[in-house]
Amino acid sequence: MKDGNFTAMHLFLRHYTARATRKQFQCVGPGEKMLLLTPDARAFFAWRKFFSDAGEQGVNGAVFHNEGSSAGRSSELIEAANRAAWERWPGDRLYTYVDPSKVRHKRDPGRCFIKAGYRCCGVTASGLLIFECLP
Repeated sequence: MKDGNFTAMHLFLRHYTARATRKQFQCVGPGEKMLLLTPDARAFFAWRKFFSDAGEQGVNGAVFHNEGSSAGRSSELIEAANRAAWERWPGDRLYTYVDPSKVRHKRDPGRCFIKAGYRCCGVTASGLLIFECLP
């Protein structure tokens, strides 16, 4: 699916990383990308491969948003997204950022990623948690 897909953009605008105003009709920044949307259009995952200013290597899980998809639990959707990413970018490290102050309060921010095989591997200068999944 192309970045700028109307349905994915509609979901993205309800994600905590979305800006109120955007110049472009895109969910993800520049670089190679892959957008995955569930058949019921209630969840999507966006991958982005680019040169990170922060020095991160691999493929970035730029956005994941699930509004209760019938396609499965969040951790199952993330596992499926991982398989799709490794088909396109075999052997690459997968990583994502989680802002613990912006997600629903629960006992461990990033829990759905942890259940999908990710581990917390650091914290950015701005306080975002970095999670990674290795092949």
